[in-house]
Amino acid sequence: MSWTKLTLALFLLIPASWTRVSRLNSAIDLAAESYATAEYEQSITNHLVLVDEFGVTSPALDYNLGLSSQYAEKLEEASGYFDKASIASDKILASFAFNQGGVLLGNKKEYEPALSKFKSALIRDPNNEVARHNYELLARWLQRDQERKDQDDNKPEPSDFAKRKKAEADRMVEQFRFKDAFNLMNEALQQDETVAAYQDFITSLQEITEIDEK
Repeated sequence: MSWTKLTLALFLLIPASWTRVSRLNSAIDLAAESYATAEYEQSITNHLVLVDEFGVTSPALDYNLGLSSQYAEKLEEASGYFDKASIASDKILASFAFNQGGVLLGNKKEYEPALSKFKSALIRDPNNEVARHNYELLARWLQRDQERKDQDDNKPEPSDFAKRKKAEADRMVEQFRFKDAFNLMNEALQQDETVAAYQDFITSLQEITEIDEK
């Protein structure tokens, strides 16, 4: 090929490449702008343009699609994108993706799987304080919830006497006589152990009484 033909070929190829790069950069800017302005439906569309028209694939793009889908209330799609982003080699990005996946599961009341996601987030990045907060908060809540269930299972069935005393205490509470209600329930508990079925009520009365006496 002569130098003239080679030069002509280069001039024919370079503008097309420049045009694609320019269009890609514009598409990236548009996707970022739509997310920044909270136009989440449009953000999804703009990010998918990067995938469909330019063949861009990356965990970061999946994470952005996950966030946009989450805020657009397309939660199933968001979960899928976060799962894809969680396998990123970038441990910080993977950690954030696991955390967001845990948030979605927690909102669906799937608490044990959510806890597992938060734990995975911490394994990827022990410095992810948001994931640590979510993990510790949910772990404590699950522990207390189990303790409450165990207490409920062990609560006795209140006798007719216990039910009458509880009704009397309720009337006292309506009159803001919290200390009298507390004393009544404590005395009843000494006479009938099934009054312990109302232990949460008694504890609440005790706390209110202590506050009133300060």
